[in-house]
Amino acid sequence: MRPLKTLKQLYDEESHITWQEKGSPPRALFSGEDFLLEDVPVGTRIISARPPLEGVPNVKAAIRWAINHPEGMEPLHALLRPGMKVTLAVDDISLPLPPMRTPDVRQQVMEIVLELLADSGVDDVHIIIANALHRRMTEAEMKRMVGERIFDAFYPDRYYNHDAEDPDGMAEMERTSHGEVVRINRRAAESDLLIYVNINLVPMDGGHKSVGTGLADYESLRAHHNARTIRETESYMEPKRSALHRSVERIGRVVDKNLKVFHIETVLNNRMFDGPVEFLMKKEEDYTEFDRLKFQSMKYALSRMPRAAKRKLFFNIPAAYDVIGVFAGATEPTHDKTLELSWKQYSVPVEGQADIAIFGVPYVSPYNVNSIMNPLLLQVMGLGYLFNLNRGVPLVKKGGVIILTHPAYDEFDPEHHPSYIEFFNRLLPETRDAMVLEHRYEREFAKNPSYVHLYRKGNAYHGAHPFYMWYWGENGRQHVGKVIVAGAENNHVPELMGWERTDTLSEAIEQARGFMGRSASISLVKIPPILQVDVR
Repeated sequence: MRPLKTLKQLYDEESHITWQEKGSPPRALFSGEDFLLEDVPVGTRIISARPPLEGVPNVKAAIRWAINHPEGMEPLHALLRPGMKVTLAVDDISLPLPPMRTPDVRQQVMEIVLELLADSGVDDVHIIIANALHRRMTEAEMKRMVGERIFDAFYPDRYYNHDAEDPDGMAEMERTSHGEVVRINRRAAESDLLIYVNINLVPMDGGHKSVGTGLADYESLRAHHNARTIRETESYMEPKRSALHRSVERIGRVVDKNLKVFHIETVLNNRMFDGPVEFLMKKEEDYTEFDRLKFQSMKYALSRMPRAAKRKLFFNIPAAYDVIGVFAGATEPTHDKTLELSWKQYSVPVEGQADIAIFGVPYVSPYNVNSIMNPLLLQVMGLGYLFNLNRGVPLVKKGGVIILTHPAYDEFDPEHHPSYIEFFNRLLPETRDAMVLEHRYEREFAKNPSYVHLYRKGNAYHGAHPFYMWYWGENGRQHVGKVIVAGAENNHVPELMGWERTDTLSEAIEQARGFMGRSASISLVKIPPILQVDVR
């Protein structure tokens, strides 16, 4: 029987909630590179994203306004003088998801800033991708991000990936009041001005995290990328309730004390799909007959394609994001403006927690762009990101059940994720305890000469990175009573993760009800597009 509270909450513009009624349309979910179309039980709460906010009328005008009317600093042009050393740092390919349609907003920002630098007589300019311990971006990815004109003018000597393992390329500042190491890219640290160009897709990005994390090395990241700090973080998406962000802020304030940093932060809406796949932005009850035909045609075509071809297809569909805000200036007041607008787009009010939460896991995460969603990345998507996309308390109750729809395939990209392969096959059979993994094995992987070489000279994630992925799911593991992967194609991956598997979503729901009780409440979160529940 449907709870009485839903009589006033069938659907409204504030909550974006529907309740599954008898005769309601089936629900479409991502399952890796495939789609599911599933009936869910009557009374299931369907949580959908807010409609995309309107983009700014003129992106370049918004950028110029922001840098000329910054928060807590002089206008950018007033900070420039002939002969000074300036470094631009930019977010890497982990943002946004999926990659946005060109011109990328980072290109638009840099075109304006570089023109201003040239007009001000500033010739010593470098562009650094703030990839921290992420993989190096490829030449083609770098060109796509900034456009051909900037690429040709700066690559490779003055446009390059940050190298956290370059022994001569890092500069250490004084430690924080908590003894945290503060070490960032030497070129950035020795610049007269560092300009950071940021994309904000979720509230955990940007602010002090941009420089203090993106341009840091392993020793500096250890301060907050560890199991204990993650366990002490109440909310990933609320900096004021995050031990991780408190550490990042301490590090960032040391950076700001020693270096003049001018932030340019851009906020995107959630318009992830348009054109032939625009139906993916809609609720199923709003599908036209043509939308249903397109969905079924795409579902059938995907079922006939090899997995590699499906991945390539999806990664070749750029997102239709609009820029909804640009803010610039000092770190903290700029980021406060960014957070306010970000929550306006992504926050969806939800009344009460659920016993069972269902998440369709899409083909992309921050760490597999143009690559494979391997088992560790499935874990970080389910228990790291999707579980933590909230403000207040998590959507699922303590001891509740999370159902993920994904094939959970046992596949890895040896070029991008070589250290993940050893972590998954050697370490997880021994222990899933994050604290044990950290203290026993993390430094071994971080200092492994082969992994260091592949990070520096290839396109591999750092040897420590799979540990960070496991820590990122720590709060989800500690919170939920059971995780079920619906549609898992093997037993091996769920078993190593400590999860259970079923062939279908309906079987997973039955199993979850057996664990939580027949009257258990169920919420299905429709992602994409991105949303964050505001549980009250």
